[in-house]
Amino acid sequence: MTDLILHHYPTSPFSEKIRLILGAKKLPWKSVFIPPIMPKPNVLELTGGYRKTPFLQIGADMYCDSALIADVLEHLQPEATLYPEPEKGMSRILAQWADTTLFWAAMAWNLQPKGAAEVFGNAPPEAAKAFGEDRGKMTAGHMTRLRPADAASAYKSYLRRLSDMLDDKPFLLGEVPSIADFSAYHPLWYTRRIEAVKGILDLTPAVTDWMDRMAAIGHGAPDKFSADEAIAAAKAAAPASLLTDSTFQDDHGIPLGSTVTIRAESFGLEETTGTLVAATRTHYTLARSSERAGTVHVHFPRIGYVLKKAET
Repeated sequence: MTDLILHHYPTSPFSEKIRLILGAKKLPWKSVFIPPIMPKPNVLELTGGYRKTPFLQIGADMYCDSALIADVLEHLQPEATLYPEPEKGMSRILAQWADTTLFWAAMAWNLQPKGAAEVFGNAPPEAAKAFGEDRGKMTAGHMTRLRPADAASAYKSYLRRLSDMLDDKPFLLGEVPSIADFSAYHPLWYTRRIEAVKGILDLTPAVTDWMDRMAAIGHGAPDKFSADEAIAAAKAAAPASLLTDSTFQDDHGIPLGSTVTIRAESFGLEETTGTLVAATRTHYTLARSSERAGTVHVHFPRIGYVLKKAET
């Protein structure tokens, strides 16, 4: 199997989701640390524009968005499954809620002034400013951020609902963790890292016990890898998608072979431009080339992403 190369940084919540899935599936992986904010020249060399964290590289294939990465890892290692029957559909729906609604309530709570002061406490003052400006550019007015008081109300309610789900079972949907657990865990993991705000978790001890079970899964044993090595690995390989669905689903009137752009709907609005080589019921794939990375395929899930024909 070609190396799994995860491009991430240690404090990225969505990266923690994927690190735990890699640990649960006992898959070997290589770790490339990337900057938390722009500029990210080595990232853009591989993705063509996508700058959110993490993304997974397998040879010359770049898989964007943690939901799509989870599907790829499930294909590589079906055990232990992320989508156990008979709750397969429920696990995906709950994961989507956790990756969006729960995540943004948690992060509004986490990065309120006292939380942000702790997160950036050992950094120069300009670091917090740069982080805020970077994240502001990723939304460009497309999102309404919760104020801390509103975030507290929502977050407490969500934590109680998660606690209710854990009344009679160790994980959210049963005896084993599913994609719902990995998705609900990572924003709470970030809360737990910040002394100034983590007390909110004490209100739901069933949730903190569940978090301990999730944390115990671990990340496996990643090997360090450099960005230059990752780009060289892409150039030495040929695209070979691990996404198994291939039937063309045309919802946009854009034929394969067209030059298109893809971007996230609401967060991370930077566009990736390339040639559309796949548009299936679950994903899009763009082909693009550069001198350093060669020809790569960049893959996106359909849900949460906007496909448009490139302007000429």
